[in-house]
Amino acid sequence: MAIDKELLDHLFADYNYQKPEDLIGENGLLKQLTKAILERALQAEMTVHLGHEKHGIIATKGGNARNGRTGKTLKGNFGNMPIEVPRDRDSSFEPVIIAKGQTRFAGFDDKIISLYARGMTTREIKGHLEEIYGVEVSPTLISTVTDAVNDEVKIWQNRSLEAVYPIVYMDAIRVKGRATGHVLNKAVYLAIGITMEGVKEVLGMWVAETEGAKFWLQVVTELRNRGVQDIFIACVDGLKGFPEAIETVFPQAQVQLCIVHMVRNSLKYVSWKQRKEVAADLKTIYQASTADQAEMSLSDFEEKWDKTHPSIGQSWRRNWERIIPFFAYPPEIRKVIYTTNAIESLNMSLRKVTKNRGSFPNDESMLKLLYLALNNIAKKWTMPIRDWKAALNRFSILFGDRMPAY
Repeated sequence: MAIDKELLDHLFADYNYQKPEDLIGENGLLKQLTKAILERALQAEMTVHLGHEKHGIIATKGGNARNGRTGKTLKGNFGNMPIEVPRDRDSSFEPVIIAKGQTRFAGFDDKIISLYARGMTTREIKGHLEEIYGVEVSPTLISTVTDAVNDEVKIWQNRSLEAVYPIVYMDAIRVKGRATGHVLNKAVYLAIGITMEGVKEVLGMWVAETEGAKFWLQVVTELRNRGVQDIFIACVDGLKGFPEAIETVFPQAQVQLCIVHMVRNSLKYVSWKQRKEVAADLKTIYQASTADQAEMSLSDFEEKWDKTHPSIGQSWRRNWERIIPFFAYPPEIRKVIYTTNAIESLNMSLRKVTKNRGSFPNDESMLKLLYLALNNIAKKWTMPIRDWKAALNRFSILFGDRMPAY
């Protein structure tokens, strides 16, 4: 529907236009118009819902009618905007244009958030919008738009989780953040669960100054408090005390050390010249058919390499009890738990969006960006992971008494 030119002339009659923010900024004309239109639309929705105009004859049998208004604050590209939502007596009104629980009003701010989620800095977003759309926005406006996500982060981090996750991967990445005037490599803890349908789900993220088993204990305790009752297999790296932390909260969980982590840590001690040969010999261990065969391969490895690289064999022996559960599983499940690649690929994507940041001023800004990046990544997680049906059939046999009805 075309807007009447005379109406526009009337709106702009007393409007002193000097720069784009006078139109789309915090106190711009667009914000005032949006507020007026939304409130008028809400009143129109209420009229349709009740079947009579304001102060009109009550049309409904139960006598439902208007019952004042409720204040609500929307967040958008214009900053915070208070609006008044009409109420009815029996609280049956469900507005459409601004749904219950909705706190953000989509519009130009979606472009800002999309760019921000891809790792662009405030200055880069400002330049991009000016170049592509010819719109000049201030860094303050961009911050206001992206800060609207903070409430979403809190809701997401505290949401209820499913009762059972057959597999959970846990790992941490390092992100530079400021604390007490210093820049630190903070640990961002991540947990990815595989649902009963085989779909990946980020269960949460947590920030601490260092990575340690004590903090992981807090993480798995929170997962339990948010509804997780059982984990079949927890795939983790070789952090000391990590398996014990998981088993404290989920005593039935089978903790499996990531084989790729083991191999990668082993190769740290090997020169480039010998790396290919050592990697091939390690492969005979983790590709063995049984735990006994794997141990024989480990003995052969130690006999060959202990003189020059004794720490490798010692590391595998030290962690052997957390490695051998892998060999008890059939190929379908081995493919799934062989590595924490599911979370490592996620970590790689997150590093891409954080690499342009020198450091984050606080944990809130760090979590805001990581949350938006996770949302972008999770959009691709629509299909079950490979070989999931075969793995699930095995789980139903191995963990039959713990399998939920679904």
